[in-house]
Amino acid sequence: MRALNFYSSNYHSQLVCRRKICTVRLGDKTNKYSEGDIVWVTVGKRFSPKKRIFTAAIDRVLVKPISQLTMDDLQGENPDLTSIDDLLVFLQSIYDKTLTCSDIVTVVYFSEIIE
Repeated sequence: MRALNFYSSNYHSQLVCRRKICTVRLGDKTNKYSEGDIVWVTVGKRFSPKKRIFTAAIDRVLVKPISQLTMDDLQGENPDLTSIDDLLVFLQSIYDKTLTCSDIVTVVYFSEIIE
């Protein structure tokens, strides 16, 4: 089983409350995530123990430049984001590098599987 892991502890509460419905990942990740995949949604730092929050289905995988992200993409990533500029600042803090609106990202929409 694959994991859709979130490093930042900020995500934990959003995932537990099911407010986070997608993730924006830098680069083309279509070789890693496909529509219909079943994944564990987990939280934990790299090379550290992870906590599984729930099992999810990948509903949609979109590849596009940051400039073409929609409000649904932004709000699904983080309900507190209100603009692409906010997302750029956020992603730059996660990836620790300068990004532009032309950088390519993959938006992965997911939904919980209730067992």
